[in-house]
Amino acid sequence: MEQANKALLEAAKDGDADGVRAALNQKAQVETRDGSGRTPLMIAVLDDNVPVAKVLMEFAADPDAKDDRGESPWVNTGVTGSVPMMELLLPAQPDLTLRNRFGGNALIPAAEKGHLDYVREVLRQTDIDIDHVNDLGWTALLEAVYYGNGSAVYRDIVRVLVDNGANVSIRDAKGRTAYDHAVRRGFTEIAAPVKPR
Repeated sequence: MEQANKALLEAAKDGDADGVRAALNQKAQVETRDGSGRTPLMIAVLDDNVPVAKVLMEFAADPDAKDDRGESPWVNTGVTGSVPMMELLLPAQPDLTLRNRFGGNALIPAAEKGHLDYVREVLRQTDIDIDHVNDLGWTALLEAVYYGNGSAVYRDIVRVLVDNGANVSIRDAKGRTAYDHAVRRGFTEIAAPVKPR
């Protein structure tokens, strides 16, 4: 079994879906871990390799399995912004409240990194907490304004979040709202929709 597990991890790292299937058929454990505690599914998610992930999901891979840093395949779909990967994992009913090492759900890194399609689809297809506050005091809306560059993509992300009911009055750990950050950064087109009423 150890040899099959090693073959599974290697095939996942190589992006070899046929090799992944062969290793699993040789009784490799679908939840085997590499030296960082990452499962083959986590490797596939980080590489946005949907064909490999599809095989792993056929063998009931766990989208919630955390690695040594507390990261999971599900939350990392938000990091990569892969809508196809998100949609592949959804039938396995991932825990939408699962957090990453910063205490954030999948929506927060997606908003921070400018993954507009992911933000739109995760809000449309799930009931993920739009106002979840991570351990650093940030929501998806706050991160989109603070870490974004004010471009059209970030303006659209802010609009999608607001249109889906994001609370514009939530303050970060220093007491600032998304509006405060938008004004400070000169993002006038973002400031208008996030101004507390």
